[in-house]
Amino acid sequence: MTRTLALVENPLQLLNVLEWALGEHDGAPDPEGCEAAVLLPRDPATRHQLGVMARLARAEGIGVGLYDIRRVPVGFPRVPAALVSKLAGAERLVIGDPFSRMFQRLLPAARTRDFVLVDDGTATLELSRSLLAGSPPPVRWHRRRPASAAAARVARRVAPEGGGHLEVFSCRTSELELPPGSITSANTYSWARQRYGPPQVHPGVDLIGSSLAENGLIGFERYIRGIISLADQVNAERYFADHREDPDKLRLIAEHAELEIVQPELPVELELLKGPVANTLISLSATVHTLPLVLAGTGVEITVCADVADRLEPGRSERSAAFLAEIMHE
Repeated sequence: MTRTLALVENPLQLLNVLEWALGEHDGAPDPEGCEAAVLLPRDPATRHQLGVMARLARAEGIGVGLYDIRRVPVGFPRVPAALVSKLAGAERLVIGDPFSRMFQRLLPAARTRDFVLVDDGTATLELSRSLLAGSPPPVRWHRRRPASAAAARVARRVAPEGGGHLEVFSCRTSELELPPGSITSANTYSWARQRYGPPQVHPGVDLIGSSLAENGLIGFERYIRGIISLADQVNAERYFADHREDPDKLRLIAEHAELEIVQPELPVELELLKGPVANTLISLSATVHTLPLVLAGTGVEITVCADVADRLEPGRSERSAAFLAEIMHE
């Protein structure tokens, strides 16, 4: 029987599962009996990076199953009977993204009330507020669609009321306010630093990209113009792409900003630990919260592109602007 089953959909979620299972923190579990079910996305870059992470996890003794349940017509996911059986038999469920519609569809198959949320901070902050408010809506902050009935069921299931158990494993535990009965444990990326670091550090500036344009928050042209201006201003040399970034956008950035585009095979946190890395990193994403922990003691300075929220497309919700500004705050 799989005692602990993790449901993950992107490379960073799988990294956080490894940190929870293998890293140093209070209440660290026995990794034996821990298995990750990877719900593969459609885009090739993320699928490739997840494949590399899956091999890494298996080498560390974590079982990994890859489930291609999105390779079917939209709205009709084919959930393998083996995955349904694992969900039903798991004693503990590790959640990579409570806002995922795929997770919300799978949750009814699970019987456990023992949940662990592993996250880099963004979703955790929003979920904690929803639980405290006693309402809704696991729905991503940058989307406008109303919360579904499935989302409301997720909120009820993961709340520690009624005999359930909720653990939150995050790099932003100091900012969380969770309902009574919840516990938190800090993700310091200890496993990653032990496995890969420290990196070779050289003078210069590297940019850490984001998928803000792909999420519809910033127009592609506006994003590209911002990168060109920033790269010229700080004399940046490399641009580490997010696994969700559009290839045409990256091509234009390389051409007009004269940057070397790096498309990591691992989450950028691990890629930078492998090195080499510039002694100054400028981030356009929530990596401003993970990288200081990952690169602690290396002398690398991590800053945020402070005007990123000002580049939002006209008409985006006030909630998107406010929350983006908050998660990008150093």
